[in-house]
Amino acid sequence: MNDRGNSPASRDIAHYLHPFTNLAAHEINGPHIVAKGRGVYVTDESGKEYIEGLAGLWCASFGFEEEELVKAATEQLRTLPYYHGFAGKSVHPAIDLAEKLKEIAPVEFSKVFFANSGSEANDSAVKMVWYFNNARGTPKKKKFISRLRGYHGVTVAAGSLTGLPYAQADFDLPLDFVRHTMTPDYYRGGEVGESEEDFASRCAQALEDMILEEGPETVAAFIAEPVMGAGGVILPPKTYFEKIQAVLKKYDVLMIADEVICGFGRTGNMWGSQTYGIQPDILTCAKALSSAYLPISAVMISEEIYQGLRGNSEKLGLFGHGYTYSAHPACAAVALRTQQLMQERDIIGHVRTVAPQFQKRIAALGAHDMVGNARGVGLIGAVEIAADKETKRAYDPAAKVGALIQNAAQEHGLITRAMPGDILGFCPPLIISASEIDEMFDRFTRALDEAAMQLKQQGATAAQ
Repeated sequence: MNDRGNSPASRDIAHYLHPFTNLAAHEINGPHIVAKGRGVYVTDESGKEYIEGLAGLWCASFGFEEEELVKAATEQLRTLPYYHGFAGKSVHPAIDLAEKLKEIAPVEFSKVFFANSGSEANDSAVKMVWYFNNARGTPKKKKFISRLRGYHGVTVAAGSLTGLPYAQADFDLPLDFVRHTMTPDYYRGGEVGESEEDFASRCAQALEDMILEEGPETVAAFIAEPVMGAGGVILPPKTYFEKIQAVLKKYDVLMIADEVICGFGRTGNMWGSQTYGIQPDILTCAKALSSAYLPISAVMISEEIYQGLRGNSEKLGLFGHGYTYSAHPACAAVALRTQQLMQERDIIGHVRTVAPQFQKRIAALGAHDMVGNARGVGLIGAVEIAADKETKRAYDPAAKVGALIQNAAQEHGLITRAMPGDILGFCPPLIISASEIDEMFDRFTRALDEAAMQLKQQGATAAQ
């Protein structure tokens, strides 16, 4: 461990267990401490400013200095800093927010349940589905089908739904109620001569085959992100959700839309479900619900599911699920103000105005020698690095090319994220301007050029 005296870095290393971090490497490298933010920029403790190209963790939709959200939090903290929702207790912000979410939802929902994170929302959805199937007399219907490379959180149930090795390795996950079907990644998974529509049909057939193999009477729900985020910003191929939902309907399997990343304008509509024609029975959301200013998430459920929960709670005496901080009044107040600002400032209209420039710039990166595939929708996108553009051959993972580019981008004043498979993601605050989009991609292009030169000098090898 480096001796940094009593500096913030040394104290961080000594005391703070970081999430999603190589803990041994962190003892050597120490933290990158971010001190303040303004708009789409954050500044570290040395005074260097960065464009936050991933809105933190896909979440700070209003950037880093929205005074209206600060005001909403402080006013609520002065009025009623905390109360709970157990045993029928309530607070005004929770009532108002639930009503607002139902108003803007992509389909008609009956009730809204609040939690504190996307992971908790998806965990809650699992328990609700089990409770519902017990209530309606189908107790064998307990299995969930997720997708390889899907990301649904890291709590025990949500971590089981996640289809990424790092969230499961040595955590003894996934639990045995989860099955994972194929990733709808046309770039990597499409066969020679296979159209997107045909690939989507193959994905749907794989799902149907899995349901039949498991037994339809045992399969409760299918969960999917409209656009797969942490798995590499995978856009669904044409007709994918249309065909998937036909299979689910055929076998009485619930559709859960995980809108934790896609919800609240990211894809150019309020919901990814609207962008891709999804009709969910359950919808989970978080992140941009409050622009991440305070932690809050929500689960919206259909009337049929609510009636199952209602009946079982009457039989058992209560619906025995919830959290101390469910619909925390300050968090709910900030989320409510966030959604009001979405409408007052026509944020979705702004996204639709600047998204063509975002998509033009990300598509142009597809011509770069290092980029095998560039993709996106709305204000979310990614570039996938390839050692050989024609064959799609990847770099040896040991070369850590994605991390190399991520670090080069940071040196050039841009924070982005390298994901497994050498994929670099972009998901800036929704308030980003066209000129800031250009600056973001200019900085990334310089980083990409620098990384390409460094790899050439190193003679990096490609995986076969």
